[in-house]
Amino acid sequence: MRHVIALDVGGTGMKAALAGPGGEVLHRARRATGRAQGPDAVVAGILDFAAELHAYGAEHIGTAASAAGVAVPGIVDEADGVAVYAANLGWRDVPLRELLAQRLGVPVALGHDVRTGGLAEGRVGAGRGADRFLFVALGTGIAGAIGVDGRVEAGAHGFAGEIGHIVVRPGGAPCPCGQHGCLERFASAAAVSDAWAAASGDPDADAADCAKAVDSGDPKARAVWQEAVDALADGLVTALTLLDPRTLIIGGGLAEAGETLFTPLREAIRGRITFQKQPTLVPAALGDSAGCLGAGLLAWDLLASTDRMEVTP
Repeated sequence: MRHVIALDVGGTGMKAALAGPGGEVLHRARRATGRAQGPDAVVAGILDFAAELHAYGAEHIGTAASAAGVAVPGIVDEADGVAVYAANLGWRDVPLRELLAQRLGVPVALGHDVRTGGLAEGRVGAGRGADRFLFVALGTGIAGAIGVDGRVEAGAHGFAGEIGHIVVRPGGAPCPCGQHGCLERFASAAAVSDAWAAASGDPDADAADCAKAVDSGDPKARAVWQEAVDALADGLVTALTLLDPRTLIIGGGLAEAGETLFTPLREAIRGRITFQKQPTLVPAALGDSAGCLGAGLLAWDLLASTDRMEVTP
């Protein structure tokens, strides 16, 4: 069966699959990223893992993969196939697409992890059927993916969707990006964890604990939670004004709080919009498989493009 390699590289682990043309998963595998050994070891591990997946397909499926799609964190130049920078992996300017293509002997598509996950959510997940969507992941930081007619916009320089660095509290907490008051400093899962640890006096408390305390009626937790919701709504309304999406998909660790997050967030957005149209606000549907599924979609899109070029006279 014709299939592709789908590989999602994270800060601590890699998730992979061999995916058929209809999205069926023919094989799954996981491996540690091995970042403690340094960036060169991480790159070598990615190449070795991809090669093993390629060999597995040839042996167990009867044919080797036709292409590969790889999602990586950080700053990604998707057009040139370069992993420009990733703080959590320590690499800079890695020509990952070229390295993988040489190792595997097949075409390779390289994508940004959140945009790739957003592609999957938009096509086969919570945003299925929406012509315009915005996917926002609330994790350690906050990042987004702008979906237009079944594809995700990378931007002229690969920075499209960095909603976490919209300034929502001018002069507020400093951000590693160099600005002050960025959205992710107030509404990411990490920010809520820090705020709740301070408010509760428990250094081990995290965002999930805060959500549970909100549900139990703790006034301190409600204050921390509402501050995050208000900041998130401010950032999202700015994004809605610029992009006018039909569907707004919220994923990441903070979204696991369910309606504890979504009910006040819908109200906060509704209270801020004027002429804008409120989009349908939905939780992400694919969980931690989104990046891998999206990587497979990138590979199939690449093959479709290659096939069209081959038949064009």
